[in-house]
Amino acid sequence: MSVEPPTAAEIAQSYSAALDSVTVITDLMALSSRDADQTASVARNVEHLELMVAKDYWTTEDLEPLNSAITAGKA
Repeated sequence: MSVEPPTAAEIAQSYSAALDSVTVITDLMALSSRDADQTASVARNVEHLELMVAKDYWTTEDLEPLNSAITAGKA
């Protein structure tokens, strides 16, 4: 059983979701301090981005914001 590659619309949706994670990480890391829930949210979103950048279906999407957010979230 073969897995169908994602459609262009599915790739666009995945990229949009990844950019949402970038926004969450960026906003939370900009705070002077984070509570436990915010720290957990950063970790979850970093994990999401790590899974996303490992996908092999990207075409012309700019993955640099995703990689930068991963680095920032781990800092």
